[in-house]
Amino acid sequence: MARMFGTDGVRGIANEELSPLLAMQLGQAGAYVLTRENRHRPTIMVGCDTRISGDMLAYALMAGICSVGANAIYVGVIPTPAIAYLTRKYKVEAGVVISASHNPMEFNGIKFFDGNGYKLPDALEDEIEALIKSGMKGVRFPDGSGIGRIKTRTDAREEYINHAVQSVPVDLSGVKIVADCAEGAAFYTSVEALRQLGAKVVPIHNMPDGTNINANCGSTHMEELQARVVFEKANVGLAFDGDADRLLAVDENGKVVDGDQIMAIVGAHMRKKGKLKNDTIVVTVMSNLGFFQFGDRENIHLEKTKVGDRYVLERMREIGASLGGEQSGHIIFLDENTTGDGLLSALHLLEVMVETGKPLSELSQIMTVLPQALVNAKVPNHRKDHYMEYPEIAEAVRKLESDFAGQGRVLIRPSGTEPKVRVMIEGTDKEQIEREARKLADLIQNLLV
Repeated sequence: MARMFGTDGVRGIANEELSPLLAMQLGQAGAYVLTRENRHRPTIMVGCDTRISGDMLAYALMAGICSVGANAIYVGVIPTPAIAYLTRKYKVEAGVVISASHNPMEFNGIKFFDGNGYKLPDALEDEIEALIKSGMKGVRFPDGSGIGRIKTRTDAREEYINHAVQSVPVDLSGVKIVADCAEGAAFYTSVEALRQLGAKVVPIHNMPDGTNINANCGSTHMEELQARVVFEKANVGLAFDGDADRLLAVDENGKVVDGDQIMAIVGAHMRKKGKLKNDTIVVTVMSNLGFFQFGDRENIHLEKTKVGDRYVLERMREIGASLGGEQSGHIIFLDENTTGDGLLSALHLLEVMVETGKPLSELSQIMTVLPQALVNAKVPNHRKDHYMEYPEIAEAVRKLESDFAGQGRVLIRPSGTEPKVRVMIEGTDKEQIEREARKLADLIQNLLV
């Protein structure tokens, strides 16, 4: 049976795989596992993105929390990194975000943070899952005054904005920014923070209605932002995703600047200022080869992990790094927050632009981006981890890597959140790698269906 938790919590179509019943069970088991050492009544903070299913799942989850005797604080629509930060600030025992990040509107997800604002390790997630599958064996359900309460707070997003602008108090006077909020959780916090710092902000996709989150907008659909930056003659475009934990950018010419480039720009600037701990950036195996060439040139060590910002974070904590992230735009500034934070990433990037006086198009030349082709093979969820058991796939990968002769690479991995196997090929000839990636993805899809 497939593991309930993926790389970023429990995901599924709301009201189908992710039902209110499962949300309630996750509230019960999560509250029990994360708060059982407390001698006082524990409290868990809950927030969500703008999906129509958010309230349904949040109240089901909070019903579960209260049923095991814990209290819940509901802060409503708020970015994922805000929950990570506020969990620590308010000194509650845990935090939960109801969000499916960049996924389409019909999906939703539930992810937990511990009392220090960190995503849970696999072992704790497995414990929560085992407790649900056991029917909550051994858990006491109080009655009477032992039942928990739900409290609503409306000031949480202002607390998060204050934290962001105090962490990176850059003067953005005269800077024109187009901000694509993905009809998601960034629709207020990112626009307000940028304006408080003096920027002229042109917000787009900042009118969420519950059904339009990530719909042809945000960090997964950059075309409109690219065109709008050029039309507005803006200095930069910022693209957030549905729960605002990732950022991609667009330079003044309308060219996309990805997470690797943002980390290279900010990391080199931090190193010059003595703020890049151990002269190290933690990245994943999906980072562009050009990023590693940048690291060699700038004497910055790039520490590699498997894909997933949780694994980047774990490695950052192990080695004491201050910066890490993914090409997709999940960037962690560990001195300021414990998870990927789109707003902090934006402010750090803008800080480099302001302090150097250079346009983003010039700053992004710090690394050369080698072409990458990424193709998804749609496969059943229960088979997506078994692709390398097929000798035909293993032989196709071996032959490709031999043909590249060190001038390219092949990376295949199952999606942590969707029924897909992702095929990434990197090399110097874009047409060739796109053709080979499609052939390999088709092979995987045909064999695993």
